[in-house]
Amino acid sequence: MDSLERLEAIAAITALKARYFHTMDTKDWAGLEAVFAPDLVADFRDATETHDPSQLTHGAAPYVAKLAPILQDVVTVHHGHTPEITIESSDSARGVWAMEDKLWPRETSQLPFRMLHGYGHYHERYIRIGGEWRIAEIRLSRLRVDAA
Repeated sequence: MDSLERLEAIAAITALKARYFHTMDTKDWAGLEAVFAPDLVADFRDATETHDPSQLTHGAAPYVAKLAPILQDVVTVHHGHTPEITIESSDSARGVWAMEDKLWPRETSQLPFRMLHGYGHYHERYIRIGGEWRIAEIRLSRLRVDAA
């Protein structure tokens, strides 16, 4: 892979992550599922104060099916910053993104808080399928969570 191809891959992965944030915040569940590889590994076990084994999900469809009802009645704002993307081959890459999210559950939400402001990092592995980059693995580690 030459320098131009690496830059093109990094730009495509950056756009992919932007779609991840946008589709989640707009509740476009089909669009969110489309950013993932079908055999996605979503690891959010350490995204809360206690290690939660139930937050490891295999498969894009099961992950979105689990996430959608939780966030449907929640206004969310997700931001990703300062990506560190490493191209490993023409069809694989890894990345770390600093992240910040804010969640405001509506009255109908079952979440146990009225506001959450989180900070941390997404650790990801990407693969290219049919010429398109997809998130194959996603793990969230939190540095801080403020909730009320």
